[in-house]
Amino acid sequence: MNVIEIKNLTKSYGKSRGITDISFTVEEGEIFGFIGPNGAGKSTTIRTLLSLIYPTSGSAMIFGKDCIQFAQEIKREIGYLPSEVFYYDNMKVKDLLNYSASFYKKDCRKRIKELAEIMDLDLNKKIDDLSLGNKKKVGIVQGLLHEPKLIILDEPTSGLDPLMQQKFFDLLEAENKKGATILFSSHILSEVQRLCNRVAIIKEGKIVAVEKISTLQENNYKKFKLQTKSPLPNDYFQQAGTHNLIVNGNVTSFMFRGDLNHIVKKIAELDIANLWIEEPDLEEIFMHYYEKEA
Repeated sequence: MNVIEIKNLTKSYGKSRGITDISFTVEEGEIFGFIGPNGAGKSTTIRTLLSLIYPTSGSAMIFGKDCIQFAQEIKREIGYLPSEVFYYDNMKVKDLLNYSASFYKKDCRKRIKELAEIMDLDLNKKIDDLSLGNKKKVGIVQGLLHEPKLIILDEPTSGLDPLMQQKFFDLLEAENKKGATILFSSHILSEVQRLCNRVAIIKEGKIVAVEKISTLQENNYKKFKLQTKSPLPNDYFQQAGTHNLIVNGNVTSFMFRGDLNHIVKKIAELDIANLWIEEPDLEEIFMHYYEKEA
């Protein structure tokens, strides 16, 4: 069963770009990634899916029901965390969460305490006294307090420190094991690889691929930067699979896709002072992995 079905969804803003002909499905019980660079159209797609804005054309369904026609009914079973959260500054955290819980026909007090403990959130503080990261924690608790069947997250980790991100990921996996379906939108590839089964990749308002994470990982670039004791010849790393090669004195950087053993052997022959190997950001991946889409 598909929990989310998006067909040819388009949102136009006149001369400004929105989204064009977006189509993908999310299966029940799946953690589905929605990835792309900032400004690619992720938030516009999600807001249209939630009927916060209306599409120019196309359709979206959640739980087999039209997202506009049955919006109020659908939203009772959805937990949503927007990319930016804004609250009444003078309210205490517990008052805000109790107010949010009042929209659902269930007692959420125990659940609020459990989530606050997991996320290390002080329920007695005023919203105005919270840091950006703690405000994001409030949004996480607010989105999960009613144990929704579908969790929609738009750039959820911004503002969270690495330890809290790990706790958050563990929490999402626990919710998924209990049966929740999750749509996870991010521009950070490593987050999506950590959590998701499949991904829809959006670029400039259009879907360029829907594929399994395993396929994406097989074709993913790594970003190398190394500092050597002496300058390298400009053509030392010029080989198949190497892109964006830059030699600046003793520092060489490039992106590589292919057999890592081969490139590591090349590096092992050098007198290395320092070495960095990183996940490229999605903008860099789009420049190469999706050249055929350009």
